[in-house]
This record gives sequence, structure tokens and C-alpha cells, in this order.
Amino acid sequence: MTTPRDALRDAAARFAFSPTARLDAELLLAHALGIDRNRLLLSLDDHDVPPAFADLVDRRARHEPVAYLTGTRAFWTIDLEVGPGVLIPRADSETLIEAAVDHFAGTIGPRRILDLGSGPGTLLLAALDQWPAATGQGVDASPVALDYARRNATALGIADRARFAHGNWADDIAETFDLILANPPYIETDTTLPDEVARYEPAAALFAGSDGLDDYRRIATQLPALLAPGAVACVEIGATQGRSAAALFRAAGLSVTVRRDLGDHDRCLVVTP
Repeated sequence: MTTPRDALRDAAARFAFSPTARLDAELLLAHALGIDRNRLLLSLDDHDVPPAFADLVDRRARHEPVAYLTGTRAFWTIDLEVGPGVLIPRADSETLIEAAVDHFAGTIGPRRILDLGSGPGTLLLAALDQWPAATGQGVDASPVALDYARRNATALGIADRARFAHGNWADDIAETFDLILANPPYIETDTTLPDEVARYEPAAALFAGSDGLDDYRRIATQLPALLAPGAVACVEIGATQGRSAAALFRAAGLSVTVRRDLGDHDRCLVVTP
């Protein structure tokens, strides 16, 4: 009989394409057992390998994302339901929440929050969990993503504070906000991506024209009318876009600084009126 240790070793060997092969295997085995990874590691020798694990390993070996296989992804202080059709939250995007926390340090925090391109609710729901007195609106062009976002808001118990609407950026919004969050597509259309991204995640949430700046051009012109006095917008960028993306927002009359992520890459434009 295959032991859990052997099963994890063999699975990780098949996931050599992944920089987190062993972690991937552990997350999938924990999911197959219906427990979390911490409990798995503490009680590894107490379990048999469930039959469902083999199918999960086969699918991961075909580069299907772990988050789609388990149906969840942790982000900031919350866990989100995710699946095919939505962009998987990345740890790098937490840089936007960190920037917002720093901006509002020593204050009561934002009261109204806007999330442009909300996906499964990632940034808005994390911000609402951070500031319990706030309310917010998320906008996305994908009905699939909006369904996930609404389910996540309900699961987190904050559906009464989060409204999600179908739309294209801020085209139909006529109010101002204390905090605006945005993680728009920013990848150049001819970029070669890892299979697990290119084959599985929605292209509409990834690519933004030949230079990756198409959506920044739209958002930059909309922000001045959306920012309340003392507000901040935290906008995710690609690691090489600090100068080019910031220039678009400065051209709209806004002040911009660039914040780096934990990997020391440019990751967030911190934009103020």
C-alpha cells in the first residue's frame, strides 16, 4: 500500500514544472482528505491515501492550477472560492492592500471602496475585512467572476456591505470613493505565459494590448472624477511598468508613487489627487 509520504514524493516528482511542487502535492492531498494542510502535516502517518488523490495529481500534472483543483485560494486575511473563468488571486496583489493600510494609518480608514475589475472579489472583500465599517462596490465585465464574487461575499458574511455590478471599469459610476483598488489586465498580447496560466485562466483578465497598457489608459482618465478628498487609488502593475503606467496617471493630473512587492519588483501605483 502506498503511504502518504510516498504519495507526496511521487506527486511532487510529477510536478517538476512547478516551483512549489511539494506544496502543490500537500495541498492536493489535504483537499482529497477533506482537511487543511497544517492538519495533514501534523498527522501525515495517520491517513490512508484516498482514491481521489490520483485524479487530482493527474490533473495537476496537466498543469491545471492548484487553486482550481481545490476550489479555494487564501488572500490577505480571507479565503476565496475560485474556479475556471476567474483570475486566481496572487500574493503579489496583497501589495495593494498594504499600500492602502499605510495610506489610512492613524485614521478611521476608508468608508467607501471601489474595486475595478474585481474578479472573484479579491481586493474588495479583503479591504472590507480590513475595515469593518466600510462599504464597497466591485465592477467586472465577466458574469462568471461576478457570480464568484457574490458567493464569496456571502460566505464571508459581508454581502450586506459589498455590491457587485457588471460593467466596464468606471464607465457607469457617478460617485466618489475614499479607496479605489484595481488589478487590470497588464500583460502584452504576444507574451508567452506558463501553461497553467495560458491554458486555464481567462485571457480577458490577463492581456491588455501590444504594450500591456490599454486598460491603464482608460482607468487613468476616469480616476480624477472618482477620488474623494484624501482618497487613494492602488493600482496593480507589471514588474516593468512602473514608469510607463505611472506616466499615464500623471498625465491625468494625478500624483503617483510606485510601491514594490516582497520580491522587490514594481507592483503598485499609489495614486492620489
